[in-house]
This record gives sequence, structure tokens and C-alpha cells, in this order.
Amino acid sequence: MVLRAGKRGDRGQTVVEFLGMLPVLVLVGLALVQFGIAAYAIQQTGTGARAAARTAGLDEPEIGYAQAGKAAMSGWLADGAAFTRRPGPAEVSVTAQVTIPSVIPFVSDFGATEKTVTMPRTEESAP
Repeated sequence: MVLRAGKRGDRGQTVVEFLGMLPVLVLVGLALVQFGIAAYAIQQTGTGARAAARTAGLDEPEIGYAQAGKAAMSGWLADGAAFTRRPGPAEVSVTAQVTIPSVIPFVSDFGATEKTVTMPRTEESAP
């Protein structure tokens, strides 16, 4: 009978310990998701910069270089993307900048990622 009384005192201890650890587990999960989103934003910035530089190097592009860069990216990241072009005599450089979105509550700024790509200009076709 004494053993039974001891077991009753431990009821619910596991639930209380789990509830105590739950906020830590949620924050670790959100941090992992945030890391994945940041890596994806970095990858998409490079993709957009390459597409924009390729288009900016054409003699007569059908669309603008910024439009081409945004078309190559995921829509939810392309909306906040900015492109800057620096033309040269034989090549053109385009810098793409994308703000990294946040999924962690009360943290709104993870900065931005920036990639610069240089592509050669296409030679003018002979008449």
C-alpha cells in the first residue's frame, strides 16, 4: 500500500517536464527552419543575379535585366529583390540583393544577402 501512495505523487511529472521543454524545442525547430530559409534566399539571390547579368549582356534583350532576374527567382523572394547593373566595355556586372525573411517571432531583421555576377557582353552581329 505504501508503494501505491508513492506512485500517485509522481503522476503528471512527465507532462510537466515536457511542457517545460516545449518552448525550447519550438525555438530550436524555428531556428532550423530559419537557417534553411536563409540558405534558400542565398541560393536564389545567386540565381537571380546570374539571370539578370546574362540578360544585361545581350545587345537587344526582350525584357529588362531586373525583370529577368526576378523571373528566375521564387515569387515570394523576388518581390523584395533589387538589382543594380554596372556596365563595362566588354562585360556587365549585376548585383542582386534579397532580404532574408524571418519566421522567428519578434525577430524581424535577418539582414539581406547580396551576390554580384559578371558576364561578357555579346558581340554585335555582323551585317
